[in-house]
This record gives sequence, structure tokens and C-alpha cells, in this order.
Amino acid sequence: MSKTTHAQWSSRLSFILAATGSAVGLGNIWKFPYMVGESGGAAFVLVYLLCIGLIGLPILVTEWMIGRRGQSNPVNAMASVAKQAGQPKIWALVGISGVIGAFLILSFYSVIGGWSLYYTLGSVTGDFSGQDADGIGALFGGMLASPGLLLLWHSIFMLLVIGIVARGVTKGLEGAVNVLMPALALLLVVLVGYGMTTGHFGEALNYLFNPDWSALNGEVVLAALGHAFFTLSLGMGIMIAYGSYLGEKVDLIKTARTVVIMDTVIALGAGLAIFPIVFANELDLASGPSLIFVTLPLAFGNMGGGLILGLMFFLLLTFAALTSAISLLEPVVEFVEERTPLSRSASTVVAGIGAWALGIAALLSFNLWSEPVLFGLGVFDLLDKLTSKFMLPLTGLGAIVFAGWFLSREGVAEDLGLSGGKEMVWVALTRVIAPIGVIVVFISSL
Repeated sequence: MSKTTHAQWSSRLSFILAATGSAVGLGNIWKFPYMVGESGGAAFVLVYLLCIGLIGLPILVTEWMIGRRGQSNPVNAMASVAKQAGQPKIWALVGISGVIGAFLILSFYSVIGGWSLYYTLGSVTGDFSGQDADGIGALFGGMLASPGLLLLWHSIFMLLVIGIVARGVTKGLEGAVNVLMPALALLLVVLVGYGMTTGHFGEALNYLFNPDWSALNGEVVLAALGHAFFTLSLGMGIMIAYGSYLGEKVDLIKTARTVVIMDTVIALGAGLAIFPIVFANELDLASGPSLIFVTLPLAFGNMGGGLILGLMFFLLLTFAALTSAISLLEPVVEFVEERTPLSRSASTVVAGIGAWALGIAALLSFNLWSEPVLFGLGVFDLLDKLTSKFMLPLTGLGAIVFAGWFLSREGVAEDLGLSGGKEMVWVALTRVIAPIGVIVVFISSL
């Protein structure tokens, strides 16, 4: 597809909302709070913010820059930019890995999105009301044990994603994030506001922002480093695809700074919404992933106004899952549309059905196919480990090494509006600091 026919974002704001929506997924609302809980609070948060600036931001800018230069899907963009730089076409493997990674992640991400939809309905019908810990645990366990229930909600979630992406960049992606992101922000503000009324908001603030340096150890630093990389949707082809719809006038570094700030504010906001409820109900902060689907529903079911709060919380979770899921499908659709005769709508249906089908194998690993299939892992865990521990770090590493070492410094400086000291900082980040950070994440995760 040529530059003249390639879709474009209608405004910088729409692009910022879309990129932030991709970054703000289940990782912010679900994973970040429980990681803070497991890793000792504020010391983790500060290390995480440092890692975001040193590793996340330069890789984010790099992926956008490659996409904007290539004006095509991640595979074609990497091949085209490599050719322009006089580099071999093998760099297209970075794009291929990103597209495959996004496809694999979407397959099991949609299953979790289905859980969120199911719990949203459960909030409306009062499923949590008056339940004890055993009752809530049985609700979650019963859902996982039912292939039919998981399939139903996985299918509904994927249909929503396909319906949005099929409408294209402006009507689909932009239309969705222009509604979902303000709604998400509003829900978060209301939930934080409720947290202020619990009598435990100060405790939550202290937990998030008063560092306990004795809690810092190598494991916590590595957890912060890893989450800083994954929270911005890096290494999945998403940001290359989103960058391909960008015009030349957008300041990539300034825009990346805005996205990183918004992503981090929402992650911290989720903590300020969740922690006061946890503290007020004397629940376990370090309960891991079950914090969202077991611990919090227990609190919602036994507090005044819990039905409304539970509904708002799981709507928030669903909106976050949707904005990320549409971004995961986009690079796959862009690739299919540009490499085959299929239309945008047909490409979306083909890509979406493929991810949905693989998702069925993932959801069956909780029940009918619970036996390990490879390396002692079921399908769901295998897809999660394969992408998070191997494909994403290696794809992100490929992108940053390519930009730092194989693109002309002058061209990159011109693209990003860098000169003098700023250019030297950029070179240090892309050639040394960010690659070493990603390598450390990769090796430690093994």
C-alpha cells in the first residue's frame, strides 16, 4: 500500500488515545496492582517508573518511527526501512515476530476479556452479594471448569473486537477509543473517589508513594523492569502498525512522553481505587492474579453499594481489555489486508476467527484439556510463556538494536528533532541502556 492510500489518524489526540488504550490493558488494572502488592509497594513503583523512562520510552518511539517510515504493516515496514538503510531484508523477521506475537496473545487475552464480561454481568445480577470467600472461590472455579461458559464469553468478547476493528482506523479504532478511554477515565475517577471515603485512602497513598527501600531486591527490580517493558504494548507489532498511520508532523518523543504519563497515571489510579477497598476489608494484597477475580468480588459482595461499585469496576476492566484487544488484532489485520486481495472487513474476520479458534484451545486448558501439552504447561500457560518470555523481548530487542545501530544517526535525529545533548542521550539509550535492559529481562525470565 502506498503512502497516499494508507490510512491516517485524524488527529494527534486520537493517536494518543489509541496508543494509551493499547498500553492501558489488563496489565494496568489487573497485573500492576497485584505486582505492587507482591513486591512491597512504593519502592517497586519508583523502580518501575525509572525503567519506563530508560527502556519503555525509547523502544516505543523506535517502533513508531519504523512504522511511520514504512507506512505499512510491521513486516513490510521493517523490510522497507531496512532496504532504505541499505540493510538486509532479514530485519523483516522483527515484524514477523511482532505480528505472530500479537496474534498469539490475542487468542488467550480474549479468554480473560470474556471473564471480565462474565463478571460484569455477575455484578448486575448480584452474584457476589453476601458470598463468603469459599462462595466467591467456587464462582471463579465453576467458571473455569465450564467449557461452554468460557466459550460463550470468549466468543462475545472476540465478536466485539472484530466488529470494532473491521470498521477501519478512523471509524473503528478511533471511534472506539474516543468513547472507551474517556469512559475508562471517568470510571477510574469515581472509584478513586469512593476509595477516599473508605477511611483507608491515606494507607493506600502511603503504600504506593512512601518507599520501603528494604523491600528492594534483585527480584523486585527485575519484576519492575519486565512490567515496564510489557505495559506499553512493546514487541507486538502494535506500535509499528499504529505508527504506520502517523503523519510526518507528529513529534514522536513528546507524544510518547504523553502516552507514558497517561499509562502510568491510570496504573497508579487503579492502585488508588483497589488498595483502599482491600485495606478496608482486611483482604490480602499479595493474592496475585486472584486479587481481581476472587478477592475484590468478595469485598464488593459484602459492602454497602457493592453492586454498583462492582459493576463499575468490571466495566473498567472490560473497557481496558477491549482497547488492548483491538490493538492486538490491528497489526494482524493490517498484514493480511496488505498482503492478500482481501478487504479490510474480510481480513478482520479471517484474523479474528483464527485468534478465536486458538483461544478455544487456551480456554479448554482450564478443564477438558488440563493435561500439560509441552514443557509441563497447558495451552493457555504455554501461549503466555512463549510470548511474554521469548517473542516480545526478542522482538523489542530487534527493533531497538536496528534503530540504534543500523539506521543512520543523522536520519534518526532528523525524524525525532534531536540535536546536541539530546541526540547523545538518545544514542546512549538506544545503543546501550535499553538493549541491556531488555537482555536482562529476557535472561532473567528464563
